[in-house]
Amino acid sequence: MSKSNKEPAEALIGISAVERDTGISKDTLRIWERRYGFPVPQRDSNGERVYAQNQVRRLGLLRRLVDQGHRPGAIVPKSMAELAKLAKRSASGGEETQEYAEFMATLKSHDVEGMQQFLGQSLLRHGLESFVTGTVAGLNVKVGEAWSHGELAVHEEHLYAQQIENTLRHAIFMASHRGSPPRVLLTSVPGEQHRIGLLMVEALFTGAGASCIALGAQTPVSDIALGAVAHRADIVALSFSAVFQPGPAQQSLRDLRAMLPPSVAIWAGGQGLQRVRAVPGVEILRDFAQMKSTLAQWREKHRLAPAS
Repeated sequence: MSKSNKEPAEALIGISAVERDTGISKDTLRIWERRYGFPVPQRDSNGERVYAQNQVRRLGLLRRLVDQGHRPGAIVPKSMAELAKLAKRSASGGEETQEYAEFMATLKSHDVEGMQQFLGQSLLRHGLESFVTGTVAGLNVKVGEAWSHGELAVHEEHLYAQQIENTLRHAIFMASHRGSPPRVLLTSVPGEQHRIGLLMVEALFTGAGASCIALGAQTPVSDIALGAVAHRADIVALSFSAVFQPGPAQQSLRDLRAMLPPSVAIWAGGQGLQRVRAVPGVEILRDFAQMKSTLAQWREKHRLAPAS
């Protein structure tokens, strides 16, 4: 009796779970399927897309490579072996520090107390800005690579994300009493669910003395505009990860700009905007350093402006 080539039903994962576990939106999954021929979903009894485990693993690796700057069109058609080789080559550019190795050991052994101690000590040692741009940014890469190579389970990546989020939220709370202009409303548009990136930006704004209003991820554009007015925001800051498609990102920024008064600035950043052309009335920030300099320019401009 021949064996079926299909994955057993229990090994298939629904599109919502794939979106959650890989960070790739449903819209992007469908676009890649149509444009590049991958992923190749099956259909469940309700006609919904479901994906085999090996495809989800490959999608996770693709997301990490896109985060590192690779173009989806150049890598999505590649095989798993080719992607793994490319990821290994990309990772070889930096030497893994003993500090990161120790943290990865606590994560793999599920030592929550050890992770909390590591992150707390790193925050105290480096200060908030360097902790975000150095420690957290570096750990994001290391954890992403480990997950893509099959060295971490999904629950372990989620455990990591939760510890980072807890540490950043506590640091933001401790620094928020220093809040002063500008008032910054932070969120992301529907389809962009990466919370760590938003928290990193909020921590940097807070560390620089700004007053932040965080709405969390995936806020409808119309509600972002309403929230900005309700909270008297000076700036709306949006984050777009590498898996977000340039076209929808650009359209979201255009729509928001049309809804907001000219006095409210829009700043947008993240890997998802690397291929986005300029949007009138929107400041596109390419890195954390540019965010810091743009904030200083905003303060200088408004300090010199005459009082109304």
